[in-house]
Amino acid sequence: MNPEENMHNVGTSSYEDRQDHIPDLTLPKIEVFRNVYRDRDYRIDMEIPEFTAICPKTGLPDFGIIYLQYKPVERCLELKSLKEYFTAYRNIGIFHENVVNRAMDDILDACQPRYLRLHADYNVRGGIKTRVTRVFRTTRPG
Repeated sequence: MNPEENMHNVGTSSYEDRQDHIPDLTLPKIEVFRNVYRDRDYRIDMEIPEFTAICPKTGLPDFGIIYLQYKPVERCLELKSLKEYFTAYRNIGIFHENVVNRAMDDILDACQPRYLRLHADYNVRGGIKTRVTRVFRTTRPG
């Protein structure tokens, strides 16, 4: 293959359309409870140290730690359902970036916090360490 043909192939992927189902994937519901201290500005930090999903390329497990920080308004996350939610990823072939974005969307939908930070810190695979972070801050007062 000459260099010009090789440049033409940059950006193509054998994964095109293989992750398109992720936004519509059925996962366990994240339950919430009423925040009786909604007038207080406080942060809740959580760590999920045994997170596992499946590498969509190799079919092998990807291990990591999920760090979750949020400032609740009306609702707080219920821990057992959050555990079941993240455990459900164990059988899903999903890219690291898609885990963070899908989980962030689901958590935002469940509790509508004033602040949310989701950080995934994956173990080294193939000599590469991956960390993915997404942050949300509300524009509403309070």
